[in-house]
Amino acid sequence: MILYVIRHGDPDYPNNTLTPQGFRQADALSKRLGVYGLDEIYTSSLPRAYLTAKPTYELLNIKPVMCDWAMEDHAWHHFTVRYDETPNVTWAFFTAKYNRLFNRPEVLALGRNWADSPLFEGTNFKTGVELFRKTADEFLGNLGYEHDWENGLYTPVKPNEKRVALFCHQGFGIAFLSTILDIPYPLFASHFDIGHSGVCVVEFAVNSEGYVIPKMLQHSNDSHLYKEGLPTRYQNVLKI
Repeated sequence: MILYVIRHGDPDYPNNTLTPQGFRQADALSKRLGVYGLDEIYTSSLPRAYLTAKPTYELLNIKPVMCDWAMEDHAWHHFTVRYDETPNVTWAFFTAKYNRLFNRPEVLALGRNWADSPLFEGTNFKTGVELFRKTADEFLGNLGYEHDWENGLYTPVKPNEKRVALFCHQGFGIAFLSTILDIPYPLFASHFDIGHSGVCVVEFAVNSEGYVIPKMLQHSNDSHLYKEGLPTRYQNVLKI
């Protein structure tokens, strides 16, 4: 199985939609995904995600499955923190303080139990980890792959050659990918990000011993933008 985890296009957050550039990114994305096709399409039920998916599911004539569990709100509730001694909150991975804490030796030494560190007392990190484990395992289990947390691998209960796309969000995508790849969130969140309409490609290939260790083949790939002559700017700032 090939799983595409795709961030929405350039957002118009105040109006809960996409910008004109975001719609162009969505069209470019549909052309890319249309080359090899998809078998199933899942999307967050927030407009900026399903509007990004719309050109693709219309092109491929696939009815999308709307997923409330893939909305950004769930990640936002669990992986945001206050900053600058104000009531305002932002993603923990947007702050210098938490990126430093995420990479502290004592945090990394805890591995998958990193959220138990007293450094994160007062945050919602632990409940966030538990929530994403539950929802990610249920999603992949329905696709035919059972997560073996103890051994850090998947049992292919119903292995398949499907190509499956999940259209979602930045904060959600980071938490989701760290979960399915068994990479502790602090490491993933502080070292990896997903740009607008970025495509993360994860392969679930059964090896010679009969189990699966998912492999990231591409991360936040935006070749569809380059192909269509659209700007390839990270967060509309850095030219990449």
